[in-house]
Amino acid sequence: MDFGELIFEVSGRFPNDEKYNLISQIRRAADSIALNIAEGSTGQTNKEFRKFIGYSLRSLAEVVTCLHKAKRRKYLNDSEFSAFYKQAFVLMNSMGAFRATLKERK
Repeated sequence: MDFGELIFEVSGRFPNDEKYNLISQIRRAADSIALNIAEGSTGQTNKEFRKFIGYSLRSLAEVVTCLHKAKRRKYLNDSEFSAFYKQAFVLMNSMGAFRATLKERK
């Protein structure tokens, strides 16, 4: 949730002509990280929950790609990009580790 809010905040500094392109894309992907985890946690099987965490991981990868694009377009400096990239890396590892704990019950 916190990562998504940080992405929302920083993307607000992108140029206005990115409003319907990169800003919209990165915000939707960042929101999708938490939303998929929430949806998957609602009484589904562990197998189903793992699938939704997979969707969240894909959304996180999409955010990272958008961050790369923002850096290339000079909307983020190297330091900002590095900080977001490190946060995304930690989040990805945490989500992957959590997903690995969700073994299918027999």
